[in-house]
Amino acid sequence: MQHRKICDWKAWGPAALAGGAAGLVNGFFGGGGGMVLVPLLAGKCGLERRSAFASSVAIILPLCALSAVIYFARGQLELLTALPYLLGGLLGGLVGGKLFPKVPVVWLRRAFALVIFYGAWKALTA
Repeated sequence: MQHRKICDWKAWGPAALAGGAAGLVNGFFGGGGGMVLVPLLAGKCGLERRSAFASSVAIILPLCALSAVIYFARGQLELLTALPYLLGGLLGGLVGGKLFPKVPVVWLRRAFALVIFYGAWKALTA
């Protein structure tokens, strides 16, 4: 495995701010932090799109776990209601992870954009 150097920004401050923005979006909306991270990782850090998508997932995982713990502690998380979605999400994540290297980057970018547009549409019309 080839190691990459850490994002070559002037300092870690902008990277921490981007992570903070992703965490804020994730905690505030219950998800979506990756929409903040993928463009920053690809644009500012120069990561190849596949690496930006994969890195975003790795960054978002602990943010999601922390948000879930906070929502649970406040009594706002219905675990039994969430369970079938979690099981389906695990299966979808497994299939998506297996298919990820086989899908051309242009289609990944288009699919990502469609998901963002769909989420925006649902948020505006709800």
